[in-house]
Amino acid sequence: MATQLDALKRHSVVVADTGDIDAVARWKPQDATTNPSLLLTSAQDSRYRPLVEDALERGKGQAEPTLEWLFVLFGREILKHAPGRVSTEVDARLSFDTARTIAKARRFIELYAEAGVPRDRVLIKVSTTWEGIRAAEQLEREGIHCNMTLLFSFAQAVASAEAGVTLISPFVGRIYDWHKAARKVDDIALEEDPGVASVARIYRYYKKFGYATQVMGASFRKTGQILALAGCDLLTIAPDLLSKLAAAEGGVERRLSPEEARRHALDKVSLDEPAYRWQHNEDAMAVDKLAEGIRRFDADARKLEQFVLSLVEQRRAAA
Repeated sequence: MATQLDALKRHSVVVADTGDIDAVARWKPQDATTNPSLLLTSAQDSRYRPLVEDALERGKGQAEPTLEWLFVLFGREILKHAPGRVSTEVDARLSFDTARTIAKARRFIELYAEAGVPRDRVLIKVSTTWEGIRAAEQLEREGIHCNMTLLFSFAQAVASAEAGVTLISPFVGRIYDWHKAARKVDDIALEEDPGVASVARIYRYYKKFGYATQVMGASFRKTGQILALAGCDLLTIAPDLLSKLAAAEGGVERRLSPEEARRHALDKVSLDEPAYRWQHNEDAMAVDKLAEGIRRFDADARKLEQFVLSLVEQRRAAA
């Protein structure tokens, strides 16, 4: 009998949310996503020491180029096991700097090209701030495709679609976490899950009004959240939840579809900067989680930097 994972793949593109290359090889997803937190774990894994050594060689004794190469080499290795795209994240410290976000994205694309990976197999992950959205808009015009991360509000989703970005990653689990804490409960039923409802709303809005931007549900806490969004364009799933889906037998009902979306009575929205900032500000959860997410990604990026810097210094001392 087919597993839930097999059944889910008939409705949505399954993406592996990991920096673990062996996990990607095992699950054989279409795409894969990475971030500094995931890469920090993988870079410290002895299985991937040759990739780290390669990055050190290419970085020529400098910390920042070594770090850039680390992202690119892990991305290239992941793409050996995933036929689609890999997402590589811009430093969270650039979340409010449009020009530097654009420069860093171009740098990643240059390094991927040098490593033999064409730009159509790379998504640049950008924080969904107003400045990040403007950077992504320019990058898309240059043929550099973007994945908007740390997305929690409907305003962020609307502004991203209007900017013509390739893909957005609304964070189901972190929305769920915030509301669970706010309500002081241990769980929220799926039919009331605000994270699931947020992604469904965005998906229906995009399909209703013909936006090409794809929706990739992300940051899941349990398999029920994933199955409740079957039919979403893409779903990025951590290895532990992939294992649970692969171990469960049974079919999966499609919950989202363009046809279903077009039946909803929805109003079209257009947001300039003041309207975007106001509407995003009205969503207390989104304000909290965006700020927290940027801080957390920055903290892990700094840990990764310190790890790389220590390796660089060790090589200098041994030279």
